Amino acid sequence: MWYGGHFVLIEDNAYCQYLFFLSGLAVSTRHTYMFSAGDDKQVKCWDLEQNKVIRSYHGHLSGVYCLALHPTLDVLLTGGRDSVCRVWDIRTKMQAFALSGHDSTVCSVFTRPTDPQVVTGSHDTTIKFWDLRYGKTLTTITHHKKSVRAMALHPTQQSFASASADNIKKFGLPKGEFYHNMLSQQKTIINAMAVNEDGVMATGGDNGSMWFWDWKSGHNFQQSQTIVQPGSLDSEAGIYALSYDVTGSRLVSCEADKTIKMWKQDETATPESHPLNYKPPKDLRRF
Repeated sequence: MWYGGHFVLIEDNAYCQYLFFLSGLAVSTRHTYMFSAGDDKQVKCWDLEQNKVIRSYHGHLSGVYCLALHPTLDVLLTGGRDSVCRVWDIRTKMQAFALSGHDSTVCSVFTRPTDPQVVTGSHDTTIKFWDLRYGKTLTTITHHKKSVRAMALHPTQQSFASASADNIKKFGLPKGEFYHNMLSQQKTIINAMAVNEDGVMATGGDNGSMWFWDWKSGHNFQQSQTIVQPGSLDSEAGIYALSYDVTGSRLVSCEADKTIKMWKQDETATPESHPLNYKPPKDLRRF
């Protein structure tokens, strides 16, 4: 099992404030672009060299809750309260597809270069696999019993995890076979997930809780609580987005107090200072 995964908040964070509820953020690895989405129905492309908005994508009928960039194509995917995942050509701003089929808000999405190219999670409790070439549904996963608010694709393995109020589940790709539950006791709505190459998965909740999990076993080895910005209410501690940096040793969180926070590994943590007492439950693989 990976160890050294005790994460702490970096001191003297630069807090970034927004005028609206920011629900999605993605930085391109192929261009100098950053993309943002919000509850104001806006999807924007920022040029990081010019430090300004250069494109806006119009088409969503309500708030936009998630976005993702295709790893090899100049394609942006956005999902929102209008129950549709929209596929955009980044440069022309044209909508290539409207992936329709969910019965409620699309609140999580990720994309990959091979089939299924797009995977979406929704408040309708389902996860859908999509063929981006034809804009058609390939598979629908119905294992969850409550809204699927967050998903995390493992960066090197053919698997992903999804979070709902009932549980965290892990699935295989490309067929979507069920692996096991993560037996979450986080006792809150999980809005965000991220996993790095070392197999450390982080989940962020509505109550500001941040839990860390071992990807292989599903063991929760650390529990943390975010710190709200001075002057904010405790109820504004919710975590809405999580992402690791390219090294996998820094974790970035977007939170309800209108801040972006950065977390790092505690270099002083050892197996002695933070012992792992893990006994796999007998029902780990039970559906």
